[in-house]
Amino acid sequence: MKTRMRMRMRRALCSCALALLLAGCVRSGAAQISTDQCSWRGSGLTHQSHVRDVEQVYLRCSEGSLEWLYPTGAVIVNLRPNTDPLLTPKHAQMVCLRPRPGSSGASVYLWRDGELTLLLSEEDQAAGRQRCFTLQQQRALFIEATAHTDISKRVTAFQYQLINGETGDQPYSPTAPCRPCTDEQILMAVCTSDFVVRGSIQVIEQAGDDDEDQASLVVLSSRVYRQKKRVFVPAGGGNRGSSRWTGHVKVPRKCGLRIEQGAEFLFTGSVMFGEAWLGCAPRYKDFLQVYRSAMEAGSNPCHIDTD
Repeated sequence: MKTRMRMRMRRALCSCALALLLAGCVRSGAAQISTDQCSWRGSGLTHQSHVRDVEQVYLRCSEGSLEWLYPTGAVIVNLRPNTDPLLTPKHAQMVCLRPRPGSSGASVYLWRDGELTLLLSEEDQAAGRQRCFTLQQQRALFIEATAHTDISKRVTAFQYQLINGETGDQPYSPTAPCRPCTDEQILMAVCTSDFVVRGSIQVIEQAGDDDEDQASLVVLSSRVYRQKKRVFVPAGGGNRGSSRWTGHVKVPRKCGLRIEQGAEFLFTGSVMFGEAWLGCAPRYKDFLQVYRSAMEAGSNPCHIDTD
């Protein structure tokens, strides 16, 4: 009986908030402490008793953060990244959220066409679970404060980042699916990935208890074609002219990777919140065959120096 009553109360609160949103009866950043095009920081303590306590926030960058101190009421977050729709259509864009350690005090929902879908509960945030969704799925994020007798130590905070993706999976995370890439996906990964390197797996490091679903590959690279945010650094602390580079790349443990002596791969992937996650990683000799066939057919989406 108590569970049913709580569910009815939650539905009533969400319905009320949605009614406010549809009616336009929300405040635009009235309780903000600081904001820019990329990030927002606000406080529930600035709510005024005579004003409806639903904030409206707009974020227009490909990455940023949100921090809500002492959550009360709700915040509606509109993600409107300024990207070229011709280069990256909305259906191929995904947004990933990563809770800050200790984030609590509110639940995060996806709002679309009058429906709310739970994205991050307080328990999910405490466990550090990352969630991704397509921009096409999302009209807004609805962040609802949860009832607590003491909100003085509650802060809801997360980072967000826009990535390329064409599925509803959770990419670049321990829950990502393990499956080989098609030839077309390999060729596109070479053009669009945050890092593209040729090398071999030296060590597979198992994560600690907090990240038991993931492993980290220590990759020794003989060629760095492209990288973002210095994932790979000169091996042995050498200079930028070094012929060997090394870096850590994360992968779901369930994928069952193993070290093969003498095996050389083309590693591609994305950098999410400062961490490199593996995307397509064909054997280098297999990549060369796919690449040269595409070159002969004139179907290569971009050029890479294979000499």
